[in-house]
Amino acid sequence: MQWVNYHHLLYFWLVARQGGLAAAAAELRLAPSTVSKQIHQFEQSLGHALFAKTGRRLIVNDRGAVVFRYADEIFSLGRDMLDALQDRPPGRPLRLRVGIAPVVPKLTAAHVLAPALRLPDPVLLVCVEGRPERLLADLAVRDLDVVLTDAPAGELAGIRAFTHPVGESPIAIFGRPDLAGRYRRRFPASLEGAPFLLPTANTALRRSLDQWLETLNIRVNVVGECADSALLNVFGAQGVGLFPAAAVMRREIESHYHARIVGMVADVRETFYAVTLDRRSRNPAVAAICDGGRDRVSGTRESPRRGRPAATGLTRRGA
Repeated sequence: MQWVNYHHLLYFWLVARQGGLAAAAAELRLAPSTVSKQIHQFEQSLGHALFAKTGRRLIVNDRGAVVFRYADEIFSLGRDMLDALQDRPPGRPLRLRVGIAPVVPKLTAAHVLAPALRLPDPVLLVCVEGRPERLLADLAVRDLDVVLTDAPAGELAGIRAFTHPVGESPIAIFGRPDLAGRYRRRFPASLEGAPFLLPTANTALRRSLDQWLETLNIRVNVVGECADSALLNVFGAQGVGLFPAAAVMRREIESHYHARIVGMVADVRETFYAVTLDRRSRNPAVAAICDGGRDRVSGTRESPRRGRPAATGLTRRGA
């Protein structure tokens, strides 16, 4: 049976955290050459190099990042054990690692994650942004606990995963006040030739918007495409062009970006999903997002007459 040499793991963890041999060796009160030799033996026992050298710094590579994450958990548990023996309350919060696709609006992501941050126990939230395909690959090896995106997992990658709808909203067109006033009259016919900022072609929202414009036989002047919805909003706030956004975020968009609504996009809705490897996650923070969090983000409330959810904002899929 293969065992981990925890002395070597500690040396690796300190070097990775400090970013170099000298600082780690000083903390260990050992010669840098001794630490270097121990780490080399550790890499040989694992069968993988763990570091890449950048100038004078040692930076963990992809394999090293995985080992570092586990080492962090192991030594955190060790500290919790010592706290328990001394009758001190454990200080380690629950870790929630979230991958967020750029197309998911930052304000929406904050609303989706809010239930996890309201749990009784403290939660350490770690957010990573990247392309959905890369995020799902990280999810597959459990480097992430959940991925927030705008499309079901089956449409993005060939991994076995579970997709949980966490919110849905109609889409509206926004613009800086001068542009909004100009194009609000005779909407949507007024959009012919209008300057537009749109999501990139690989997003579900862009496909829906293209189909909507084609149905109306309207050609807009696409002046920019952004994968990051926040960047789209920033350019829109500067008056570069009109831009689409979830109508439920109207107050936040008007407040943060000083934009005004031009009109609603008929029959086009944006749905947001939480993707997990397990149907029912054992991580209570993930469960809060997928279950109770869905209702809170949806803005649903119990109707006093019928006892059924009444939509007040983002709505649940099928509600």
